[in-house]
Amino acid sequence: MRYNLKSLSKVLGCVQTSHLNFCFGLSVGLVISFLIASFSSLQTPLILTRKYAANQFDSYLSSRSLQEVAGTYEEMHEEMDKRLSKNEVKEVLFEDDHKHHDDDAVARKLAEEIRILCWVMTGPQNLDKKAIHVKKTWGKRCTKLIFFSSVTNNTFPTIGLNVSEGREHLTGKTMQAFKYVHDNFFDEADWFMKADDDTYFIMENLRYFLSSQDKMEPVYFGHHFKTIVRQGYYSGGAGYILSKETLRRLATTGQDPKFCRQDGGAEDAELGKCMQNLGVRTANSTDALGRSRFHCFDPETHLMGGYPNWYYKYDANGAKKGLESISDYSVSFHYIKPESMYSLEFFVYHLRPYGIVAGNQDLNRRVTSYTKNATQSDKVKN
Repeated sequence: MRYNLKSLSKVLGCVQTSHLNFCFGLSVGLVISFLIASFSSLQTPLILTRKYAANQFDSYLSSRSLQEVAGTYEEMHEEMDKRLSKNEVKEVLFEDDHKHHDDDAVARKLAEEIRILCWVMTGPQNLDKKAIHVKKTWGKRCTKLIFFSSVTNNTFPTIGLNVSEGREHLTGKTMQAFKYVHDNFFDEADWFMKADDDTYFIMENLRYFLSSQDKMEPVYFGHHFKTIVRQGYYSGGAGYILSKETLRRLATTGQDPKFCRQDGGAEDAELGKCMQNLGVRTANSTDALGRSRFHCFDPETHLMGGYPNWYYKYDANGAKKGLESISDYSVSFHYIKPESMYSLEFFVYHLRPYGIVAGNQDLNRRVTSYTKNATQSDKVKN
């Protein structure tokens, strides 16, 4: 009997041990399963959080001014191209003109009287990234809008020039484009403007400025740099505007390499040398309060400052910053991202403070003081 009881206790002990082992194993299994399930459920949020943090860091890098990350003019263009959104930037449709009740009679009158042909320098790789947004925003306010590239595109459309792509050929592009404009559209405009596909223009302000100028004077306008050329030259990025007489000289005598370089070098500086050789003058385009109208950087940079070192040596107006240095009737800004084209379009033409009716200011100088650094020997009598 004792043997049987002892045997029974052993059997019961084994059963208890088995149950304990089973329960322990089951518990461990459940815990592991729970952890795996929990980790799997957290995977998506963790991935999204990581992506969000990465995007925020990229956004921070993109928010830094070009001046902080690029030291030269060329590097700034390269950095600008890197920052272009990988995703297609959608057009923003502004169809609320009927809500504004603006009196635009003066602007419409100036548009009829001051005909401006705008040509935009672009390339095949930039048509859908940058040029299209110029076409959808400020470009539609030009009297005539033309895009020049190295390849003809009948759909966009662009006019293809016989010149290779690349910054080393921008001078060739510019010279050929102005010649084409002269030969084909000379009678369709009074002023002829060159712009980059990352420049934003306020055409009403440009027309107002030109209303005090003479299209038959040998003169051109833009953001004035004081180096390299004796009378200075204008930033290519901020855009420059040629009078009818200036275009005539450029398209005739200017085709002679003795007077104007036909390709190579820095486009804007080479055009500046060309203008001086042709007797075309630079001029003061600041407003009556001495504030700049043409800008080779974006609005934020000109407001806040932080210019690259080279700019302090180049800018003819002292590299000023702030509201007291930027005209209320500013004409152009450069290094404008595609998204910012629409932001500027909204801020300039659509955002309104209720109860404030803006009046026109008289900000044109009574007499434009032409720079007299181009001597008579520099001028070409045509």
